[in-house]
Amino acid sequence: MSKERRKERVGRVIGTKMAKTVVVAVEWQQRHPIYNKAQKRSTKFYAHDGESECAVGDLVRIEETRPISRLKRWRVTNIIERREVAEVKPAELDSEILSTGARNQDAAKAEAEEEKQEAQP
Repeated sequence: MSKERRKERVGRVIGTKMAKTVVVAVEWQQRHPIYNKAQKRSTKFYAHDGESECAVGDLVRIEETRPISRLKRWRVTNIIERREVAEVKPAELDSEILSTGARNQDAAKAEAEEEKQEAQP
């Protein structure tokens, strides 16, 4: 395949859990056939990242290439923008929310008791 005929896409890295492979989501718009409203669509591509330099959230340019594996037909040509994405597990979020919620409930109960005591002479 000649260089001129290779397709190029720009998308965000959404997965880096495989060795030398990244999952890139490319978003595009399509008009609804009846309502003519623009709809956002996304397609996932598996791309070869030989040096494993991409991280989740990076904006990358990928180009079509020969089949590298069963799913990989694209390769990362360059990283356009690096983005830091906080990797927080849902369990950590739940424990923080629950602990702050419990503190807020305890504080509300204490305020209610104080108001009751002030109301009674």
